[in-house]
Order: sequence, then structure tokens, then C-alpha cells
Amino acid sequence: MAISYDQLKAVTAQMYDRSLRRVPEDAKRALGAAHTRERSEVARNTLIIMLKSAEAAESRNQFVCSDAGFPAYLVRIGSKVTFEGSVKKAIRDGFKELTGAIDPPLLQHITNPLTLERSYEGKDMPIITFDVIDDADYIDITCSPKALGSGRWAALEIFTFPSLETIEKFILDTVIRAGSQACPPVVIGVGIGGSFDYAAKMAKEATFRRIDEGNSEPILAAMEERLLKAINSTGFGPMGTGGDTTAMAVHINYAAGHGFTPVAVCFNCWIDRRTRVFISNDGEVTTIE
Repeated sequence: MAISYDQLKAVTAQMYDRSLRRVPEDAKRALGAAHTRERSEVARNTLIIMLKSAEAAESRNQFVCSDAGFPAYLVRIGSKVTFEGSVKKAIRDGFKELTGAIDPPLLQHITNPLTLERSYEGKDMPIITFDVIDDADYIDITCSPKALGSGRWAALEIFTFPSLETIEKFILDTVIRAGSQACPPVVIGVGIGGSFDYAAKMAKEATFRRIDEGNSEPILAAMEERLLKAINSTGFGPMGTGGDTTAMAVHINYAAGHGFTPVAVCFNCWIDRRTRVFISNDGEVTTIE
């Protein structure tokens, strides 16, 4: 069998739709745990509002936030998978159909960077990144919409033989510059090493990691712990209301490179938007989150 154009179009459109109406379970648990630890009464109340908003959106089948952002997909293709029809076209046609039928309607967030014209369509939209999984007979798709609050404050800088202290300072400076405008408590993704483009890819993929999943690299696990503590000491707090909860997690990926070391930092807002499915070669769909 093969994965069909119609199935891929329907599944990827549903993923984007679902990501707008629910907060992942691990993010809800992290918000609840933050509420337990939080010392500020205002911040605790803000976290309760977030949890109630997530519950209301899911129970009423409404959007968690009016800024739906634009859809971005990471498609990991198993080397044993076969397709019937165009893969990119299926994903883009699914989004196009969804914008005409989704309830409530989406705002016109797709922006032409040259003319600033806004619509439901645009060049290379949705954004799709591909990777390969050796010896697998399924595709692994993650949809993580990117809205203005979290998207605006991503940053990348290239260093020459930096120390860990230099890297951590850049990450912390990026978070401080974003302040509360990235809609905290955030999940922060970091990519270290590789090339300019690969560091950004690693940072984006780092935000997909579950909040309750640790880092298998001891050096990175220690960095994540130090940075999370430092970021939560900034006092921005949930949605800028102050308190101990500016970030839910810091997730770091790295790759070997040359003497120059790119460091990329990006954010997921408190909704931590991401949906993930597997589609096997026989057409079975498994929803991961």
C-alpha cells in the first residue's frame, strides 16, 4: 500500500486545527506544577486562568488563542514509505481547504514580507521541513503553528570557539530581551553547533520535546537546569504578571561543527502548540499528541 494524497491532506489539516484548540497534556501538567511552586499570588491566579482557558477551549471546541499563527510542519519520512500523489501539495491543499471551512474563522495571519499584504495564502505556506528515518515504514509528522508572540523573539548568533558560559549568556540575554512578549511561561528551544540553518532547525525541533522528558546528554541536562533556574529568576512571570514562572522548560540540541559555532534560540508560548501523528504505509494513523 501507499500513503495517499487524500489521507495526507486530511490528516495534516486536522493536525493544525487540533493544535489551535488544545494544550498538550504535558504542558498542562507543567502549568499545574508551576502553580503549586509559585510564590506570587498574582502569578498563581494567572496560571489558574491559563488552565481554565485550556479546559474551556477543549470542552467547547474553541481556539485557545485568537492568534492562530501560521502552520509549520516537520515531516520525517521513513525510507520504506511510498506515496500516491504529491506530498507538499497535499499538505498545502489541506491548509487551503481548512481556511475556507474552519469554525471559528481564522484571522488572515499569512503575511507577504515584501508588501505586508495579509491573506490566507502565501509563498511556501505552510512551511514544511523534511527529514528521513532509516528503515521505517511510516511517516512522523509534527505540526507546530508559529504565532507573533513566540515567533518574533527568536534569535541566532555565530560565535568562534565559545565557552559554555558565553553560550548560556547569549541564551539568557535573548530571553531577557523577549521579556513577557513571548507569552510566558514559555518553552525555550536551543540549537548549538552545526551550520547557520541547522542550528535553527535544531532549536525548533528542541521545542517539540515533551516537557517531562529529560536530556540524555549530561552536559546539556546540566545547562538546561542552570538556564531554567536563571530564567525563572528574572521575575517576568506568567504573561508578565511577575513571579517565579517565566519558563516551563529549556530544551537544547547540539551538533558538531567547525570553529564557528551558531547558537539559535526560539520560543513556544504557554500553549506549547504541537500535534504529532504517525501514518504507516498501510494507512493506519496513530495520534501521539
